[in-house]
Amino acid sequence: MNHKDIKKMEPKPGDWAIEAHGLVKVFGDNRAVDGVDLNVRTGTIYGVLGPNGAGKTTAIRMLATLLRPDAGSASIFGHDVVKESQIVRQLIGVTGQYASVDESLSATENLVIFSRLLGLGRAESRRKAVELLEEFGLLEAAKRPLKNFSGGMRRRLDLAASLIAQPPLIFLDEPTTGLDPRTRLQMWETIRRLAKSGSTILLTTQYLDEADQLADRIAVIDRGHVVAEGTVDELKSSVGTSSLQLRVQNHQDMEIARKIVEQVLKIQANVSSEGGKITAPMDNADKVTDLLIALRAEGIHLAEISVQKPTLDEVFLSITGHGVQDDATPASDVSNKPEVARV
Repeated sequence: MNHKDIKKMEPKPGDWAIEAHGLVKVFGDNRAVDGVDLNVRTGTIYGVLGPNGAGKTTAIRMLATLLRPDAGSASIFGHDVVKESQIVRQLIGVTGQYASVDESLSATENLVIFSRLLGLGRAESRRKAVELLEEFGLLEAAKRPLKNFSGGMRRRLDLAASLIAQPPLIFLDEPTTGLDPRTRLQMWETIRRLAKSGSTILLTTQYLDEADQLADRIAVIDRGHVVAEGTVDELKSSVGTSSLQLRVQNHQDMEIARKIVEQVLKIQANVSSEGGKITAPMDNADKVTDLLIALRAEGIHLAEISVQKPTLDEVFLSITGHGVQDDATPASDVSNKPEVARV
């Protein structure tokens, strides 16, 4: 099969863009990915949520043919990632590998070079570059050297470059990490537009609100394992119907207040580093009265208390026993594989 044949390869028709079963990747003593199963429907945004070191990026690199699995199997639109890797590469776009050809060249020049490398003609390459720069709000900076681009502009150009070949499947590995809030929201809108145009997107993130806002389904990955999988609503309902949030008037009372919350609700509570908020999932709002009585008995005064729908933060804490922003324990330190909560 020659290069042109591969470039014109279309995905096989079917429900699944990604099918992965029992993927394993070992680095020395560390099982970075340990038996991951993923099934991603065509035309959806699928979120992979987990802290740094959980195995998200390693899993994506195996699916994108950048790493060979040590065990397990995976296919992209029905094509095996190991046996048919050349075909798979024509069906995917991966952010992070297209940052630039030359820092001294302009955004337009970089996109034109990538287009030419992919086999587009000179005129088509320039047309494609202008089209993508306009789509990603970079037209005004088209002639500016990349060395003068901000982090957010580089991230958008990176995503634009990954779309030159119009791949039906796009891997976005933590695409908004380090971006300011305004640029982050712009990136979210871009991702939504890509999905509406028919692309399938696999998005890894450690931002709970990002997964909540964008993903049709989410796999929660921790220490190399998928520990829960479902829609946002399914995952939230799996840990309780409500979420308790409270703040104490005296910050010194935080630790004892947390312990009281855990004793009364019989579930692990989370203390936010921002503003001293205690949050915990709860399945019975009537327990709020018991909690208030227990706090008052200890002389703890509240500045705020509310009961809301549970957040993904409570989901992650309930399933893994730690927050998503915490450092993950290396997968090799875990001797027993946790059961997957499929909801």
